[in-house]
Amino acid sequence: MAQSLLSYDVSDLCLGKPPLRCLSASSSSVSDAIAAIKSSEDTFLSVWNCNHDETDVTECECLGKISMADVICHLSKDHGYNTLSALNAPVSVLLPKTRSLALHVQPSCSLVEAIDLIIGGAQNLIVPIQTKPFTKKRQENDKVSLTTSTHSNGRRFCWITQEDIIQFLLGTIAAFSPLPAMSISDLGIINSTHAILAVDYHSSPSAVISAISNALVDQTSVAVVDGEGDDFLTSLIGEISPMTLTCCDETAAAAVATLSAGDLMAYIDGANPPESLVQIVRNRLEDERLMGLLSLFDSVSPSSPSSCYSSDEESPTRTTSFGRSMSSSARMARKSEAIVCNRKSSLMAVMIQAIAHRVNYAWVVEKDGCFVGMVTFVDILKAFRKFLENDM
Repeated sequence: MAQSLLSYDVSDLCLGKPPLRCLSASSSSVSDAIAAIKSSEDTFLSVWNCNHDETDVTECECLGKISMADVICHLSKDHGYNTLSALNAPVSVLLPKTRSLALHVQPSCSLVEAIDLIIGGAQNLIVPIQTKPFTKKRQENDKVSLTTSTHSNGRRFCWITQEDIIQFLLGTIAAFSPLPAMSISDLGIINSTHAILAVDYHSSPSAVISAISNALVDQTSVAVVDGEGDDFLTSLIGEISPMTLTCCDETAAAAVATLSAGDLMAYIDGANPPESLVQIVRNRLEDERLMGLLSLFDSVSPSSPSSCYSSDEESPTRTTSFGRSMSSSARMARKSEAIVCNRKSSLMAVMIQAIAHRVNYAWVVEKDGCFVGMVTFVDILKAFRKFLENDM
């Protein structure tokens, strides 16, 4: 029955997807990116090599995606002394330097080919889509916005993510029996500890920043562990998830630049950061003479610096300090409490758990809390791909 999936292509996964909102790499700055993210309902925005105007004859290409987490990492690195320069830098500085994580494919690209591309390192597959004819009002709205969904050649695009493919496979899970009921240990898809990103609870800001930057590229998270000596990875305390940072505003860069891993977890885990940690951040910015970050820290959200979301627990949605309204599903990944499973967890259980929390991974721990490793969507897709090969 799994062979029936060979008849599907990526256009089947594009149904109902909205067109991408795009930033131009040549004309947009980091400040533009911040404004665009704040005004968008999407967590990520795509960055393109074209200007999206009528005179631009460049073949439009998506260079990658960015989020507020990328902005926070950028500002928290070596830019504390000159934050204005960091804000005025081209938006392309937010993209990974190593490789392109977005690949263009045709709507006819098969589902199996899409899975192979994701396994090969692609995070997003860019697909041209058919939309309703452009109205004059829609064209005018695109012209006054920092982002646009329409390119110079009149084409529009959506993207397919790892999560989209996993959700699609869940919808056809019966075709893969007995795979879904097998444990992740029996399938051999648990990443060993040396293959994941982890920092000690007391790790310095520089170590945390480096780990978060790598997690953004890998679409995973940073494990915060308690370890001593050679036995570094002992127990999992929590995590610093880029998905949590995407829900913060840019002032969180001040916390990332000054706090240890454990303190940063506490800072971003809650309605508002503890006042004691807010004062620690401000004092360290002053002591280290990071006046650019200090000015940003005090100016953007003086009443509740770097708030990742409001304290209104009863509301069906929460609003960040910059006014973005987030759905309950988007809030699931905000807590520093790690998303965990165990060796005996079934493949299907891990898939559902990750999808429910809007993350691409789950940490694997023993019953006593000892840290084992992690399972990612890529690992899961490899298991499905192997099943398809054996079923042919």
